[in-house]
Amino acid sequence: VGSRIVQLDRRRETLRDEAGVIAKFGIKPSSIPDYLAVVGDSADGYPGIAGWGSKSAAAVFSQYPHLENIPKDWRHWDPMVRRARPLAESLFAAWEDALLFRTLATLRVDVPVLTSIDDLLWRGPAEDFKRTCERMKAPDLFRRALARKR
Repeated sequence: VGSRIVQLDRRRETLRDEAGVIAKFGIKPSSIPDYLAVVGDSADGYPGIAGWGSKSAAAVFSQYPHLENIPKDWRHWDPMVRRARPLAESLFAAWEDALLFRTLATLRVDVPVLTSIDDLLWRGPAEDFKRTCERMKAPDLFRRALARKR
């Protein structure tokens, strides 16, 4: 998110630039994966961290942009963060989960992108499909797949 990158809200059919993300979530766009890691995302199937909601996450990530920046000792947290002790306890008890959820919330840009619609054309069954059909005792499945190729 920035001047050239935006967040699309498909449900509301709106686009948000950096200022829009800050207005909506109370944090900078770079903190969104960390925010989603602790509050969860039911659409993507991860629960977040117990006790964390949108208000507490916004308060924490407005002070500490990423999970690694959050002090382990709640007494060192910014005084503006309410319920620091239970938040810290739940976060650090589920630290590995939080890191996993952040990974799940992060858009991957290192995957190959189709260069042509032809990349989607059916080219017949993969080489090991015949062996799989034989193992499954389903020779007709392989024959039907070959017939589709033609």
